Amino acid sequence: MRFRSVLLFLLAAVTAGAAQAAAHGPTAALPLMSMHAVSADQGAPAPAPQAKTQPVAAKADGDYVGSETCLACHEDQHKRFNNTVMGKIFAKPRNALEARGCEACHGPGKAHVDAGGGKETIPLRFGEDSRQSADEQNAACLQCHEKGNRMFWRGSPHESRGLRCVDCHQVMGGPTVALTADRFGAPLTENQSMKKTQPELCLQCHQMRRAQLQRSSHMPFREGKVTCSSCHNPHGSPNPKQLIRATVNENCYSCHAERRGPFLWEHPPVLENCMNCHEAHGSSNPQLLTMRAPRLCQRCHINSGHPGQVWGATAPTAPAGAPATNAAQSAGLATRVLNRGCTNCHAQIHGSNHPSGKAYLR
Repeated sequence: MRFRSVLLFLLAAVTAGAAQAAAHGPTAALPLMSMHAVSADQGAPAPAPQAKTQPVAAKADGDYVGSETCLACHEDQHKRFNNTVMGKIFAKPRNALEARGCEACHGPGKAHVDAGGGKETIPLRFGEDSRQSADEQNAACLQCHEKGNRMFWRGSPHESRGLRCVDCHQVMGGPTVALTADRFGAPLTENQSMKKTQPELCLQCHQMRRAQLQRSSHMPFREGKVTCSSCHNPHGSPNPKQLIRATVNENCYSCHAERRGPFLWEHPPVLENCMNCHEAHGSSNPQLLTMRAPRLCQRCHINSGHPGQVWGATAPTAPAGAPATNAAQSAGLATRVLNRGCTNCHAQIHGSNHPSGKAYLR
């Protein structure tokens, strides 16, 4: 009986509590719910990490018909494009522009498809027969290629002269025919972004440089050791002559590191500019010199000890009544430069680290 009385009392208390909660509204149960929520949060598993962003899929949008439509007629071009670096990037597009495929460069293709083909219906066409200007054609390339070494393209010498990207580059063109001297170092693929190999590509316009490279002393362009882009950035540069580095000397030091110094005894013309004595592309004189020694040195070093008239059999004597400048003139003897070259004695002409090397003799 006692157990039954306790059970009835508890049942009545629970019923009274439920009635009181209903009278006060749903807020009475909030503390209890909060406790359960806290305990549930503590025991709940960590949220699953978000899945990696999937590549953007190509799709038709408005006047864009999609690359699959282009394949119906341009299958050969599509195969060649897929084997290029650009094509491999477009195969896994990273943004909406790359997802458009062919139409990312050529523009919406709906009008072209509706007309049944034809060059005149292509919104943006590249090459000599294009209706678009050089700026319009280049703008399609600069949608992606606007950084890196193309950062200074706008306002560069090539851009200001109306050159187009496709004047030098190709995306779906035929194989590049390598010159005879370059065939051993030619790449193993026919898909190349350049229409011709360097320096032949640049020499189409820079004819003076072509002539200089044929001289007896020349930079090893023909031998394939260097190219035009070893020193110049054809897409523009903040440096003079579109140089890759800030000065001519810095360009030269990238290969001729032994000339960099610093030296204990510096030669001022060398510090100023390598081009004071050398012609970078080619010369008829040894060591790419602009003039043969000793005339090259005597443009600056003209004095009584090393006179400018070096080839005479005898040195000119001093006029009557005038004092002789040196013993050789007073005696009428020849003062030729030894063995027809200053560097036979002044061997360290670029600079010397010897304590007694003030005259670059050692």
